Amino acid sequence: MYAVIKTGGKQYKVSAGGTLKVESLPADVGAEVEIQDVLLVADGDDIKVGTPMLAGASVKATVLAHGRHAKVTIFKMRRRKHYRKTQGHRQNYTEIRIDGISA
Repeated sequence: MYAVIKTGGKQYKVSAGGTLKVESLPADVGAEVEIQDVLLVADGDDIKVGTPMLAGASVKATVLAHGRHAKVTIFKMRRRKHYRKTQGHRQNYTEIRIDGISA
């Protein structure tokens, strides 16, 4: 059984027991969160697709950790103009474990 959820403006294919790094969620470590934005739930040949969200479906997850991804370096340069600009960015994330999918 798997589901496609939407969180943080991105879509993820999840199944029970899996871990996932998503955009930062406002929850403490160890807290349970319920994701209501479920786009699709599949259980073998039984597939339910929402338009766009599936009514009554949810995914329960537990927050494992908060952290920051590796640094992304942004480098801008104009040739022959003596212009160089370097900037870095680290995105926050929340690591969650999928506990169950209900349709």
